[in-house]
Order: sequence, then C-alpha cells, then structure tokens
Amino acid sequence: MSQASPVRKRKVFFLPGYDPMPARHYREIYRREAALQAGISGYELSVQALGGEFYGWKTTAGIGGVTTVTEIEFLKWNDIVLASMQAGILASYWLLLRTLWLYLRTGALFALFRLRPAPMIAALYPVGMLGGQLLLAIALGLLAGWLARYALVYMALPFIEGWPMLEVAYLGMALVVIAVAIGIAVFILALKAFKARDNRIYAYYLLYVYAFSAWHAGGYPPALRARMQNFKARIAAALTQGNDEVLIVGHSVGAHLGVELLAEMEREGMIEGNTPLSLLTLGEVIPMISYLPAARGLRRRLHELGESTRVFWLDITAPGDGGCFALCDPVAVSGVGKGPKVISAAFSQTLKPETFASRKRAFFKLHFQYLSAFDRPGIYDYFSITAGPKTLEARFGAQPDSPSKRTQCFSKYTDMADD
Repeated sequence: MSQASPVRKRKVFFLPGYDPMPARHYREIYRREAALQAGISGYELSVQALGGEFYGWKTTAGIGGVTTVTEIEFLKWNDIVLASMQAGILASYWLLLRTLWLYLRTGALFALFRLRPAPMIAALYPVGMLGGQLLLAIALGLLAGWLARYALVYMALPFIEGWPMLEVAYLGMALVVIAVAIGIAVFILALKAFKARDNRIYAYYLLYVYAFSAWHAGGYPPALRARMQNFKARIAAALTQGNDEVLIVGHSVGAHLGVELLAEMEREGMIEGNTPLSLLTLGEVIPMISYLPAARGLRRRLHELGESTRVFWLDITAPGDGGCFALCDPVAVSGVGKGPKVISAAFSQTLKPETFASRKRAFFKLHFQYLSAFDRPGIYDYFSITAGPKTLEARFGAQPDSPSKRTQCFSKYTDMADD
C-alpha cells in the first residue's frame, strides 16, 4: 500500500506503562476522551467493546470522507505489575535504598539530572516522601512510648507505696517494656496508615515503578518475557491479516517494551510482507533504564530499531509532563545512534490555560494527557492517529523534529549486548 492510500482497516496494539489498572480502565478512557475529541475536532468516531480471547475495542471513524475501522488490542501485563507491587513495608524501604544506591554508585542519577531534571525530581519524590513518613512514624512512636511510660508510672504510684525496692524495680522495668511495645506498635501502625493512603500520594507506587525498571534493566522477569513472546506472535499475525497499518502504541514504561518487541521481531525475521508497521511512543522514560550499566540489551535494541527502515517510529512527549524525558531522542541520548522523529505534544498550547493549570497540579493527569482529548489539538491528535485514515508515516513523515529535540548523551555506559 502506498503512503497516499487511505487506511480503511487498522490494527493497534496498546502497551500500557507500569500500571495495575485493567484493560477496561483504558477502554473507558478511550471511549470518553474520543467522544470529547470528536466533538471538538468535528469528526465521527464510535467505540465498541470487542469480545474474544484478547481484550480490546473497535472504533469506526469518519474523517476526511474516509471510513476507517480499527481494532485496538490491549497487550496485558497489568497482572505482572500488580504482583510486583506486593512488597511489605520493610521490603519496600529496602528496595528504596537499593534502587537509590544503584543510581548513585553508577553515576546514572547525576547523568540523568543533566539530561532532564524534571523526571529525576519526580524519581526522588518517593525518597523524600517515604523518608519523611519514616521520620514521622519514628517521632510518633517515641512520643507514644514516652507518654505511655509517663501515664503508666502515674497510674501505678498509688499502689506501690510500701513495696520493697526490688519489686518496684521489677515493676519499673515492666512498665518500660510495655511503653516500648506501645511505641513500636504506634510506629508500625503509622507506617501502615501511610501506605494505606498511598492512592493519594503515590509514594510507594512511584518507588515500584522506578525499582521495577531499574532492577530489570538487564532483562525481564520470566512471566513478562513469556508474555512478550506472545505479544510478538500477535503482532506478526496482524501483519498478515489484510490491515492497512499495524500500529504499536507504547505509553510510559510501555515505550521501551515496544522498542524491545519490534527490534526483536525484525531480528528474528518475524516482520513479513509490506503492511506499514509503526511505533508510537508516548511519555517515554527510556533513559531512566538505558543509562544503567546492565541495560546493554536495551541499548542494542534501541540501536537496531533506530537503524530500521521497516518500522516508522514517532516519539511524542511534552515539556509540561514532568514524568517523561521530554523531547529527548531516546536512541541518541543513550549514545547508540540516531532514533525516532521527536515531536512535542505542546500541552501549554494545545490545552486551554485553565485546563493546563488544573492538570499541572495533578502529576498523573499530564502524564496520561497523551491518551486524552485536547482543547485545541495541533499536529498531535491521539484519536485521529489511532482511528483515522492516515498511517503514522503518512501523517508525520514530512514533519520536522521539534527544534528543542535533545540528542546529547550524558551516560558513561553506551556499550551494547553482542547478541
């Protein structure tokens, strides 16, 4: 199919980031936001659920006089995410120390700060928040222990008059033990209370995000590796099913999973036929992983996909999103070649000032804005990209990179795996 031919049938594979939310959650986001964007932009777009073995949804769009039918399949790994988030409080603090020390001892922390400080400030948020919670829990425990000892001694005074000194001493030691036990109990209860409210402050969640990425930089857990083999087979099958485009969308941590999948597929000869194959990465955090010494495999895949002539790769980020490495070519800044076309979603321009201001106060709102409607969409419209009549390359192939694109590498680890 030539790039000028309209897309009438498309298959999209959506790779979420490190998120325990199920596929239904993303389908409802898509349904709600697509309706908003269609109303703003003046096109027709309907969304229906898809049954079958693989969870997804179908869109029918009428844009520019062309009807396009798209199947969007959710590549599920949220169950693996959820399983990785089950560490207890003590294990979580140990994970925090290990992860922080990894980035410090390798120099990756300072290199990433030089690349983009905003996502690194976000990365240090769990350190400050969980450290503050620990100190507050210690203070509450000490206060509770002191108050308990004082109260117990005060209540015991009327009853110990005339007791032998040895019995008074034994009682005093017993009261100290009780007070210490109360202090420890309050300390533990305080930490548990903080963790129970993490759905509001996201300190533990962000810790698990960065720890999972850091400690699997040298590979993937067996469950995810097996799942990725299945993902590759699904994508390869879609290339033979008469689609006018096969599009992989990777959001946040899902971006580097998309890179790994397509680079491995090309290496293994799984990309057959002439169906346009595209990769759209949104809000990527790839340098957070590629700057670690063990990420030789990822750096090799980045290099290979950057060299590919079979896959059109577009990377969309925005400086307003503090959770991504905005406008950074993930291949170039990793020191392994030249990567995708890099374009800004320009939140400050494509959202109304009041919308941008309200979402700026909510960290995750802006990180998920790529999957949402825009008040005044510019060149980036998620719904016309995923459901409209143009391939990703036809839409963006002639579009220049953002003038603020960054390509300088600050990492001292640029070696790649030999495989």
